Amino acid sequence: MKHNFLFRTLIVVFVILWSLKELYPPRSKNLIDVFEQRASNTDSNFVSIIEKARSLQKEFPERTFGNLLLAIGTNDISRYFSYISVEGEDNPTRFILNKLQKEASGKIKLGLDLKGGTSFLVGLDTSKLAGDTNTVNVSDKREHALAQAVEVLRKRVDKLGVAEPLIQPAGSDKILISLPGLTDAENESAKRQIQKAAYLELRLVHPNSDELISQGMNEPGYEVLSLKVRSSDKNRPPQRKLYLVKKKPELTGKYIRQAMVIRNPVTGEPQIQFQLNSEGARIFADVTRENINRELAIVLDGELYSAPVIRSEIPGGVGVIEGSFDIKDAFELANVLENPLETPVKILEERRIDPSLGADSIRSGITACIIGTIAVVLFMLVYYLIGGLIADFAVMLNIIILLGVMCSIESTLTIPGIAGIVLTVGMAVDANVLIFERIREELQSGKSLKGAIAAGYDKAFGTIFDSNITTVISSIILYFFGTGSVKGFGVTLTIGIAASMFTALFVTRLIFDWLIEKGWLKSLPMLQLFKQTKIDFVHYAKPLFILSWTIILIGWGWGFYRGNNVFGVDFAGGDNLTLGFSKKIDTEKIRGTLKNAGISESLIQFQKDLATGHETLKLTLPFGTGDLAEQSLKKDFSDAGFMRLSLDTV
Repeated sequence: MKHNFLFRTLIVVFVILWSLKELYPPRSKNLIDVFEQRASNTDSNFVSIIEKARSLQKEFPERTFGNLLLAIGTNDISRYFSYISVEGEDNPTRFILNKLQKEASGKIKLGLDLKGGTSFLVGLDTSKLAGDTNTVNVSDKREHALAQAVEVLRKRVDKLGVAEPLIQPAGSDKILISLPGLTDAENESAKRQIQKAAYLELRLVHPNSDELISQGMNEPGYEVLSLKVRSSDKNRPPQRKLYLVKKKPELTGKYIRQAMVIRNPVTGEPQIQFQLNSEGARIFADVTRENINRELAIVLDGELYSAPVIRSEIPGGVGVIEGSFDIKDAFELANVLENPLETPVKILEERRIDPSLGADSIRSGITACIIGTIAVVLFMLVYYLIGGLIADFAVMLNIIILLGVMCSIESTLTIPGIAGIVLTVGMAVDANVLIFERIREELQSGKSLKGAIAAGYDKAFGTIFDSNITTVISSIILYFFGTGSVKGFGVTLTIGIAASMFTALFVTRLIFDWLIEKGWLKSLPMLQLFKQTKIDFVHYAKPLFILSWTIILIGWGWGFYRGNNVFGVDFAGGDNLTLGFSKKIDTEKIRGTLKNAGISESLIQFQKDLATGHETLKLTLPFGTGDLAEQSLKKDFSDAGFMRLSLDTV
């Protein structure tokens, strides 16, 4: 018994310590402070960088990463961070700052709805990827094309100077891009760069490239490009090799019809086979015939990807590129040859979010969460007394474990995620209520306290497990089929339910056993509002069944009667109205005016331009009510100086 008790105690202690470790530090440190503290061998130039960065930080406090990047400018900071290897990196400054950003980041990652920013949902047409399924499985090609598109977009986003951007696949043909803290100008730049089709070029390398580069010479019509060369020794970082490449391309990506990964029949090494269209085949045959044994540079968006040697003339537009590729490199190069993004990408959805969906929304949401949690905790303490105190401890532990697991898997906390935490708290308490009521029944039947507690946990387990497993199924479906905030809610709820099962069934049982073993728990008093209720529910089954279905049918009928009015703005679409103003009006007054005008559903956000400091009012309204909302606000608040900036249909 003692051995079992010790083992269970060690499990609980381990889980608590692990969760706390994953949570620390919960909040992010200031990047400029970390930059200053981690630097060594500083000089007057470094001091100037820090002073400029802090000056910019006062002006634009939401753009710490961009401020530091701007303050550094063209300075070489690698000498201040000699412990960070930048060998083989295209942009050492950004590489160092990304490393420091990770050091400065807190473990709890907030979503855009909590810290503000812009998110783009980008659609990628993968329908054209079907090809020779005997060579490469179509689903594999689709997966690799999506992964390569994510990588291309990540490189473009990195140039924006955004701290901690999130670029990740959302399903099989969409990419979610989340960018915190963009100004209007940066937002427009991001949109252009995201939607820009990657430009592929095939250019000839100068025949005396190595000699001219070693002499530091160049030739008219050529430019120097660098290629990352992977070392055969995996422990060594990649090297950079310079090539003198012709500026004018011999071929562009528009001539390539298809590219695929094949295996060398002798060595088994990956190779890239490509197919040109008829016009491209004719041009390529001439180029390869006239340039045998010369290197052909493959350039994407100005970056050199490869420089294979032309071994022979390639008639018919079919050729093979050989090289020291691993399978991943081969797929990437094949995708670059065929179409870096396969088809032009399109922004399907754009959301620019003020922190917490507007100050009024987050304030009311957080307040509701705190009040709900406190109410549950107080109820358990008052109604179940000692048992309630133990249950409340388990609830707090549940939250710690939940956040610890979320931090360990680098999950993002959003407002729906917070709602999932509160729901988890309720479900954890619900499990304890079932256990305590079973214990009460066992005590009333004459069992000892120890026997009643053991029987209560054993008999309540089945009910608790069944109720939680059905919720887990729903939350898993939300995770796999939902997007954005819905997915975040599913993640939080799934982790929370697992944690609540552990704390409600394992931790509280361990505490009860420990208190009884020590002799500190002699009784388990509880309040009871309803004593010995004996309602024969089965006797009233038929009328209750009829009543239930009557209510259901009335609800369905009312829903059909309302038609499209039953859907909110998120489902039915709506209007996005943006207004400028000279005097800020309280959000509750604005909401009251909209309700008086017959607009019962609205989302009110004040958004601040980080570049100019000007604020605008954004209203998300039901479809066709934008004009009415504008007129009503101008009428009720004539001194506010409302002026329409835009009206878009959602």
